[in-house]
Amino acid sequence: MKTLTLLRHAKSGWDDPVSRDVDRPLNPKGKRAAALIGAHLRSEGMAFDHVVASPAVRVGETIDAVVSGYARTLAPVVDRRIYLASAATLLDVVREFPDGATSALMVGHNPGLEDLVLMLVPTGQNDLRETAEQKYPTATIAEMTFAIDDWAAAAPDTATLTRFVRPRDLDPTLGPDSD
Repeated sequence: MKTLTLLRHAKSGWDDPVSRDVDRPLNPKGKRAAALIGAHLRSEGMAFDHVVASPAVRVGETIDAVVSGYARTLAPVVDRRIYLASAATLLDVVREFPDGATSALMVGHNPGLEDLVLMLVPTGQNDLRETAEQKYPTATIAEMTFAIDDWAAAAPDTATLTRFVRPRDLDPTLGPDSD
């Protein structure tokens, strides 16, 4: 059994005068949402033995804010392929996870993360999938389980979506605006 948790980076600051998209930082609401998600991960007893992340500044800042609420260290492997990747590329990354890892966390971007959930989880499986299909907001986690022994066996329509938690589910003041 393998568990994959996807975390979309928290809300970034579009008004920040950075010249490259990859350098865009989080805004204050994003930092607050990510810390709250980290506290939720802690309260649910979630742990990860492999973490992989996009090189974007907003992803690194999301991880830092999550750690502040999670109260555990996350030491991500930065993989450039995750930055603005398609679902197919993200699945390739997942298939390369070390087989010794049973619970992995991937931190990245939309639309790739949302598309990956929709690719891996069969249509009509549960209400969580329908919620994910409607919108995958910033700082949201999607947890999926696979009845596989090796990550290389991860394939479309083989996952069960067991969690889909948005910041607004934990604190209504964090939701929705222009995600």
